[in-house]
Amino acid sequence: MGEQQYGIDSSRLQAYADEILEAHQLGCQIAIVIGGGNIFRGVSGAAEGMDRVQGDYMGMLATVINGMALQGALENVGLKTRLQSAIEMNKVAEPFIKRRAVRHLEKGRIVIFGAGTGNPYFTTDTAATLRAIEIGADVILKGTRVDGIYDSDPEKNPSAEKYQNITFEEVITKNLKVMDMTAFTLSRENHLPILVFDMNKAGNLVKIIKGESIGTLVNDN
Repeated sequence: MGEQQYGIDSSRLQAYADEILEAHQLGCQIAIVIGGGNIFRGVSGAAEGMDRVQGDYMGMLATVINGMALQGALENVGLKTRLQSAIEMNKVAEPFIKRRAVRHLEKGRIVIFGAGTGNPYFTTDTAATLRAIEIGADVILKGTRVDGIYDSDPEKNPSAEKYQNITFEEVITKNLKVMDMTAFTLSRENHLPILVFDMNKAGNLVKIIKGESIGTLVNDN
């Protein structure tokens, strides 16, 4: 949304495209899962009396719209992309096929995964974790509005303390909100590190790839 109340902010899209281009130029294989909350949230719809399953499918379609917008922005800066959807819509996206996704990555294309897992009751976090495991990703980079994981909400508590590194066990013990529990459990069971960082700060993505200490890393150790 950027600074807007809803919808897609073209300047925010451009900023993301520039960040991803620079990261790609470092030689990284990049796959992206994008949410749809700027257009519609299934949970919010359900809270207002809408059928939860119907609302979740609407949310999945919103992620495809965002995926198409990001795809356009990435191609405008010269990147080759593929958009894969968990719900078949062949006019706008390929169906998700694991081997095809991996092949695209090997050829230097940016792969965008849309429509979540294709099933209601699963969040975008779960979709990101599932796809990361399927394609053999090294790490999940979870871009948020804050610069890592804190012991309390830094937007509400100015004295909240940030963790640089934390284990999966500590996250559970301290009841910290990193991802929804399904996504978090998937990451933990598959030993897939999660790095939470501020995606809206220019240069952060590249700094992470270069090994700088940005955000908070969640892993086994």
